[in-house]
Amino acid sequence: MGEIKKITLRNGKTRYRAVVDAGRDENGKRVQITITKDTKTEVKNERSRIEHQRAAGTLVLPSKVTVAEWIDDWLALKARDIEETTLSTYRYALAPARKQLGHIRVQALTEDEVQAFIDQQVTSGRKRGGEPGSTLRVTYVKGTLQRLRECLARAVVRKVITSNPAEFVKVSLADRKRDRREHRREQPWNVDEVQTFIKGIEQDRLYAPLLLSLMGLRPAEVVGMRWDDVDLKLGTLETANTRTMLGGRVIEKDAKTVAGDRVLPLPSKASDALKRFRALQAREKLAAGEGYTDSPYVVVNQLGEPMTTRQLRDYAYRLMRDLGMRRVRLYDARHSCLTYLAAVVGVPDVVLARWAGHTSAAFTKSRYVLPDVEALRPAATAWDQFHGGDTAES
Repeated sequence: MGEIKKITLRNGKTRYRAVVDAGRDENGKRVQITITKDTKTEVKNERSRIEHQRAAGTLVLPSKVTVAEWIDDWLALKARDIEETTLSTYRYALAPARKQLGHIRVQALTEDEVQAFIDQQVTSGRKRGGEPGSTLRVTYVKGTLQRLRECLARAVVRKVITSNPAEFVKVSLADRKRDRREHRREQPWNVDEVQTFIKGIEQDRLYAPLLLSLMGLRPAEVVGMRWDDVDLKLGTLETANTRTMLGGRVIEKDAKTVAGDRVLPLPSKASDALKRFRALQAREKLAAGEGYTDSPYVVVNQLGEPMTTRQLRDYAYRLMRDLGMRRVRLYDARHSCLTYLAAVVGVPDVVLARWAGHTSAAFTKSRYVLPDVEALRPAATAWDQFHGGDTAES
């Protein structure tokens, strides 16, 4: 136990100081903490706290690590267990925090500073290339906050800080309401719109892959599908491979989770469409001769070259425009399809989640099942029956 010494500062003020052995850092180097207080009692209390926490394994040693340095360390740690595309989104989400808070030592970062940063992002933050005066969407800011909260939580686990200054920070209710008013969510197609689109593209070359997109598959799963993943005799397909875009380049990988790698039964319309598409590709190969590129993928252009998610998306947008339909994201077709299965057909939650490639049925229903007014119509009919109304003519 270090001796408590009385010291006199240059200004004549008397203080008390002790040096406490705090063990060794992660590199094995001996660490000592100097305590300087106004009274002996304060020194004793602080020394007891340090010794108690050291014995309990909860002692946090002084550190000069900045927020920017910790973000970099955390991203390097996350790179071990997440996909490259996911890591890119994490890095992008944390870029504003790294810029605005990066100079602050992690141990000095306060909840008020994190809250001020989030408020600033909502009110005056702007994406590169955005219109002057435009603000960031709340969903984007919440993504930044979620990643920052996770990053700092890891600092607590690694005993860099004692508590997470981002744990209770939130985007204000007023900002959330304003964002909802200014950015009305684009609704996925309803059942009638999906059926109109399907009917309108029946003779299109990419009818088969677009039909797969309209039965709950992700665009990356559709363009990543290989003919070896499709069994037209058994009427099944496997979503074992994906092809997505990252910074203008194609990233090919297997399914992100075990749930994502699934075998689905093919509806007869999709099976027939795939058979016709395969026969069409055989004719295109014959016509192109040496100019044709052999590839294992289902979704290819007339010369056999694999298509990307961006190309499939833009192709779908052109068809929507030609049919005079409102433009929706191809990915959002999953919402329409899964909502139909849940709200209209009544597919069980466990089957719904499995079809979507999700681990959690609760996640599928909360994020992807969005009943519109027509899907709610049976509930109105049920209320008529409950209230004793005559529904015979309705």
